[in-house]
Amino acid sequence: AVVSTQSTGEDDILGDVPKKPKGPAMASVAGADGPGGAPSTESSRLSVSVLTESSVAFDDKNQGAVGNNQKSQERDEEEEKRTADVILNSGSLKANMCIMERVVTRNIYQAKQALYRGMKILPDPDLPNDMEEADLSVLGPNIERLWTYGGSLTKSCNISCMTWNKKNPDILAVGYGEYGFTNQKSGMACCWSIKNPEYPERVFKVNSGVTALDFSKQNPNLLAVGMYNGTIAVYNVRSNAQTPILDSNETPSNHLGPVWEIKWIEREYHAGEERTENIITTSTDGKVTQWMIRKGFESVDLMKLKRVGKKVSVPEGEQKEQKEQEQPAGQDSKSQQQKLRGEAFISRNAGGLGFDFFPTNNNIYLVATEEGFVHKCSCSYNEQYLQSYTGHTGPVYKVKWSPFVPDCFLTCSSDWTIRLWHSDVTKPILTFVSSTKSVNDICWSNVCATVFGAVSDNRIEIWDLRSTNLDPVIISNVSDPDVRLSTFLFTDNSSTLLVGDSTGHVTVYQLRNIAEPSTTHIMALRDIVLPMPSGQSLTHSNASIVSNGPER
Repeated sequence: AVVSTQSTGEDDILGDVPKKPKGPAMASVAGADGPGGAPSTESSRLSVSVLTESSVAFDDKNQGAVGNNQKSQERDEEEEKRTADVILNSGSLKANMCIMERVVTRNIYQAKQALYRGMKILPDPDLPNDMEEADLSVLGPNIERLWTYGGSLTKSCNISCMTWNKKNPDILAVGYGEYGFTNQKSGMACCWSIKNPEYPERVFKVNSGVTALDFSKQNPNLLAVGMYNGTIAVYNVRSNAQTPILDSNETPSNHLGPVWEIKWIEREYHAGEERTENIITTSTDGKVTQWMIRKGFESVDLMKLKRVGKKVSVPEGEQKEQKEQEQPAGQDSKSQQQKLRGEAFISRNAGGLGFDFFPTNNNIYLVATEEGFVHKCSCSYNEQYLQSYTGHTGPVYKVKWSPFVPDCFLTCSSDWTIRLWHSDVTKPILTFVSSTKSVNDICWSNVCATVFGAVSDNRIEIWDLRSTNLDPVIISNVSDPDVRLSTFLFTDNSSTLLVGDSTGHVTVYQLRNIAEPSTTHIMALRDIVLPMPSGQSLTHSNASIVSNGPER
């Protein structure tokens, strides 16, 4: 009775609170009620637990739906990315993009490339043509810049060598590498095409600086590359593969110094046999090496460049001081004055800096050395020189046979001079000096026998021996003191020239107002280099500069 009274009093207070239904859904909760229907503490905990579990289940369901949506979006994004990668890496897209890039480039460089081809520039009909063409012949011989091979890929990379493809003259191979030992870094060999001067068609990256390269004549897709660390490699330019098809890394006879010249040479080893093409190299380790391609590289040394000692007379002052002590009794004083003193050698081999094979006989070649001599050698003799040419007082960087007169060749040196030689005379026929900088590269013109070009550190020179042998007919100076010109090359199919520099640019110039080669231009060069009866050399009026040049 007391419990019921208390219960009734609670209901009065909570009179507006409805009674809890006792349906099946609440059976478990109702069963937990205390006496008289009042809910106990345990039943309240159970009801809260049920509600909490239901809300957690609902949240988990929502979170699961959100997670599935995110995973679906991620899958879609990955699929789109995969599809985009397939499209971007497809060969057809690359080919079409290459065509479009060349079309755009052709529109930009159309006028310049027409000059390069020797074609007439057609006027644009959509533009007014009120200006009259100026007469450029009054300017005299000069060069005009057409375009530059280079971009962000080759920026600040020194250009060490260049060569044309022997089958397609529109393809140019350029080597990038530093000359100095302390400046060494990785290098590149790039193949450029006139169809796109903005970016190379092929890029081969190597661990050492590239110092020499040359295309094969029998297989124009093969590019031989010489490097600063003495390695040579052969790349297939039809492929973008960075791995060479051959290299000399595992060859025991690998060069021990930089490879400064590399060429593919065709030779007939036995009468009646087919002419085979091998690689010839020279290096500062004092060797001229021939590389045969068998299953790998097989090499044989064509010549070991032995130093030729320059004997110098003992100064008269020393002779007078040592006369009484050194002259034995009865010895003629005249013989004492003619006493000669030889040089002491650090190395018995002379470093080779360049070579060139005789145009009509691939068994004879010339080698330029760092001690200032030029040696005529034969592939049949590897112990002695056929002849040695003296005159330079510094390292001889390049030697080039004339393409028109076989017995004539040019050399350039760090002694500021270019020298013209005849193969039968050991002294230079002519010596050319126009600056006080080392001459880094030379090249004969492929059009006129009396024209050749050269580059020093800061200027381009074009010489025409028909006009004068005293000064260049064209001099073009570089205004930027930080730019050093390093390589020079004439084109094979037009009257243009290429100059490489230390900033990674190959600039194409057109020769203008140079006299056309006459029918007697070859005879004119022959008349210049005819051997003098007394074997004496001719030097132009600036000979005083030669005598005051830097000593080796």
